[in-house]
Amino acid sequence: MATGRSHSTGPPAVTQALPAAVFLAGILAALPDRHVSPVAGAVFVHELKREHFQGAFPSIRKNDSEIPPDTPITFHAQLLGYPDLPRWLRYTQRGPYRTGYLYGSPTTKDVGRQLIEVTAYNRHTYETVRQRVIFTVVPSPDAQMPYQAEFFVKNRDVEEVLPADAQKQFQQALDIMLEQKDWSIINITSALDRGGRVPLPIEGRKEGVYIKVGSRRPFSNCLTEAMSSDNQFRCSLEQQPVITCYDSFSPQFRVDWCNITLADLSSLSVKEGVPVWGDGVLEEGSEYNPPTDSPEKAFLSDYLLTILLPLLVAFLLCLLLAYIMYCRREGV
Repeated sequence: MATGRSHSTGPPAVTQALPAAVFLAGILAALPDRHVSPVAGAVFVHELKREHFQGAFPSIRKNDSEIPPDTPITFHAQLLGYPDLPRWLRYTQRGPYRTGYLYGSPTTKDVGRQLIEVTAYNRHTYETVRQRVIFTVVPSPDAQMPYQAEFFVKNRDVEEVLPADAQKQFQQALDIMLEQKDWSIINITSALDRGGRVPLPIEGRKEGVYIKVGSRRPFSNCLTEAMSSDNQFRCSLEQQPVITCYDSFSPQFRVDWCNITLADLSSLSVKEGVPVWGDGVLEEGSEYNPPTDSPEKAFLSDYLLTILLPLLVAFLLCLLLAYIMYCRREGV
């Protein structure tokens, strides 16, 4: 699990170029730049703490009293010069009184420097505070983990497993269950990002979260048993699969054993250290070449059905209307 290194520097030079009237009006303030260093191939989490931004609002800085703890603050993050975040980075915040998170798992293609601009909004006074977070994605010192497993946790939301304590608790339960201590979390994804539905507002209902772990050792019998044909048949009948190892995740993490994915990347072809997944996503600068060997098909029957049949019906209706208007008149 990689949490990254962080330290602060002086105020960003971009804030010095902003109009002085904006600062005098007390609408916009800026915090020092923050540097973080995610590692490619590992999950990274950066917390946007409300207390860090709350004391920088102009109205609160002018007030010598204590900082009010009930100030609603929301965040907006974007890649500097772009309207959205990089594709590997996500943002989540459950509410204006909760901590915000920037999280994701960069790949080797994302190695380099990226500037993320975070804007905090005070929902009471409409004041804003900005801070630049400088992401320096570094390559992993170790080779990519070829054995990867993804678990679906049904009783947690994504922001509940992003803190370091929750990740450590999940990893300890995994080590005890599989009797291996070389597993590490490499990605965390909300079920809503996988097409899941928002649960009903009932107490105890959670969105669910996917947690992907990786190892350099082959899968244990416990994981392979969960993917056996017998257990897959039991899952099709909406029954729990049978596994021989002890489920150490329960009750903190309710893992859906019918929704486990195992990936063995040791036999995949590797290009520049990145496995070729073949997920249908085009690379940058590439074009889609459609297949040319499509089978021939006769469209005569379709033409007769869509063109001639409506014309024939319209002609018959015209004849019927002409007969009623000219042949059924009074005195004829």
